[in-house]
Amino acid sequence: MSFVFADRRVVVCGGSRGIGRSIALAFAAAGADVSICARGRETLEATRDELARHGRRAHAAACDLADAPAVARYVAEAGDALGGIDVLVNNASGFGQGDDEAGWSVGLAVDVMAMVRASHAALPMLEQGREPSIVHISSIAGLRASTRTPAYAAVKAAMISYTASQAAMLAPKRIRVNCIAPGSIEFPGGVWDRRRKAGDPLYERVLKGIAFGRLGTPEEIAEVALFLASPHARWVTGQTLAVDGGQLLA
Repeated sequence: MSFVFADRRVVVCGGSRGIGRSIALAFAAAGADVSICARGRETLEATRDELARHGRRAHAAACDLADAPAVARYVAEAGDALGGIDVLVNNASGFGQGDDEAGWSVGLAVDVMAMVRASHAALPMLEQGREPSIVHISSIAGLRASTRTPAYAAVKAAMISYTASQAAMLAPKRIRVNCIAPGSIEFPGGVWDRRRKAGDPLYERVLKGIAFGRLGTPEEIAEVALFLASPHARWVTGQTLAVDGGQLLA
């Protein structure tokens, strides 16, 4: 199975590092024109340069995804830069964890409302797009109870629920909507990389609970994102796919 996205236009919200970066680079390697946004300008520009090496249009813009007007501006700017939008990927997370005002506020603003706002802003262009689709990046935390990160789990569950509702709403427009629920993913500078280097016992507990005996990589999530946005998944919509190496089996 090969993925060819030649002349397709892809927008990745939260695309400068980790899973978002790998998704953006995978689309570019498959021939797509790609736009990314994030808050950190340094990593954003570095990833844009990586995208450009694939010889396709590469656009990047700083955006605070918790800011509603900023999301609308970014999506419009990305659409102008790429000449439209065929695929929208909502990957950003505020990583709100505790059961307090701060955890809930950032999770609702970034994980949930940025997803909703980016989708609304992109919709007119998706309606004109080629085989249009939306891919949301949630988490397996949204599929079970969590006493350690209750706010994070709840907003990820909201993303999963919205995926199904949005898919039903957009099916008449022939826009597919799907979701990926990654398990614990490790990459340089990421939360699990930092926990491992710090000797955090949580890292070993999580590792022992994964059936395949290791944490996942961002590239393994990116490959699934390409599948869901490709014609190979043309009859798949409203679904959430756990990509976790068997972590949910524990």
